[in-house]
Amino acid sequence: MPCRLFLAAPFALMLAVAPAAAGVPDVVTDMPVVQSLVAQVMGDLGNPAVLLEQGMDVHSFQLKPSQARAVATADLLIWVGPELTPWLQRTVAGVGLAGRSVELLHSPGTETRVYGAADGHAAHGEGGAGAEVAGDAAGDAGGDAAGDEGGGDPHGHSDIDPHAWLDPANARAWLDLIAAELGAADPDNAATYAANAAAAKSGVDRVEALVRDVLAPVGATPILVHHDAYGYFAAHFGVIIAGEIELGDASAPSARKLDEVRKLLIANAAACIFPEAQQDPGLLDAVTRGTGTMVGAALDPEGTSLPYGPGLYGDLMTRLARSIADCVNPA
Repeated sequence: MPCRLFLAAPFALMLAVAPAAAGVPDVVTDMPVVQSLVAQVMGDLGNPAVLLEQGMDVHSFQLKPSQARAVATADLLIWVGPELTPWLQRTVAGVGLAGRSVELLHSPGTETRVYGAADGHAAHGEGGAGAEVAGDAAGDAGGDAAGDEGGGDPHGHSDIDPHAWLDPANARAWLDLIAAELGAADPDNAATYAANAAAAKSGVDRVEALVRDVLAPVGATPILVHHDAYGYFAAHFGVIIAGEIELGDASAPSARKLDEVRKLLIANAAACIFPEAQQDPGLLDAVTRGTGTMVGAALDPEGTSLPYGPGLYGDLMTRLARSIADCVNPA
């Protein structure tokens, strides 16, 4: 079933175009990747709202009062989880929920990854109970993305890497879960949600195949990235990430850290280093000078610089692959 395009707009406008059909749930999502997946499953039945505005930092966003009210009154709040958006966890605790909260990172079938794995890729574990315990423990301790310095997570909320959508297997699992949640809330349209999810999963399959083709010339060439957000992508597609400028993304790297990065570039003969959306790429010029390492296009693992809507997930994944490939193997 074709999906109606979701355009970036002020949150008040998003609420104004909320689905009017009887029985279709009012859905609020945390960030554009989740909105994209939910929009694909809802199709023509409705437009899920998204809290994170374009160009904003997913880890430290501040909600407007109107957005907090929308969270409180939504039939479904579908979000990655507090590891990614502690500001939303605080909102949920403060305003309460009239509807159901669905944390995708903690759902059965989600394969999660731990920060700081020795091999850089392979510390994976099943989502669900184990992941939820880690997240709850961090929440009980009052962890905050900007202020918590303890634990293994550079974002300050448990040691689970929340960027799980960068593994297409998780995107497919989430599409099934979203369809099940929507079907439970709206049984009359359950078959439509299931059919839309099946079509969306086929789309993820096509995106995955395209990404593999795009990345094939990269091979085992090492790269460096701005922060530790790409472990799922690297592990799934065989990209070698030799290191990062910063473990977290909340502060600018120090002069000492930049010197360490420069030594890492030289030691690994890294082909490219990548800045990130909302970060200043200029600081990399001095780091790379004389090393032979190219500065690639800014990466955007959360998709906040892309057009919001159903097509965002595929756009994010293919752009990420092409940015890496174009830098490592320029035409």
